[in-house]
Amino acid sequence: MAKMEPTTPTTVPTQPEGATTPTNQHITRVRRLALSLPDTTEKLSHGEPTFFVRKRAFIMFANNHHNDGHTAIWIPAAPGRQAEMIADAPETYFKPPYVGVKGWVGVELTRINNEDLAQLIRSAWQITAALAPIRRRR
Repeated sequence: MAKMEPTTPTTVPTQPEGATTPTNQHITRVRRLALSLPDTTEKLSHGEPTFFVRKRAFIMFANNHHNDGHTAIWIPAAPGRQAEMIADAPETYFKPPYVGVKGWVGVELTRINNEDLAQLIRSAWQITAALAPIRRRR
């Protein structure tokens, strides 16, 4: 299987290019973890950096989406885990708009350490990769 090269990283909208801001630090953190996983690419989707495994989204970065106050990622959670995560740590996890009804969870990036973030991103990748068939070359 040929390894897909990551796409050129995008900059977070509303941040001056090259600026070292908390938001840029968070997307850099997410980008480093996400792009280390096989078959992962990044592109802008709905104005925000979004990460895909074989053309299926598994991380959506949300920088104060519709002024909601969150600097977060939205990721799929294992079946039944969304409600547990939110109940256990409501300051860290939330039900995001649009994809929350499908079991995705919002993760407040200011409230999570790198080790836990890496584990959540790997889990989201695994959930999505299992749904994304490997395309065979003809």
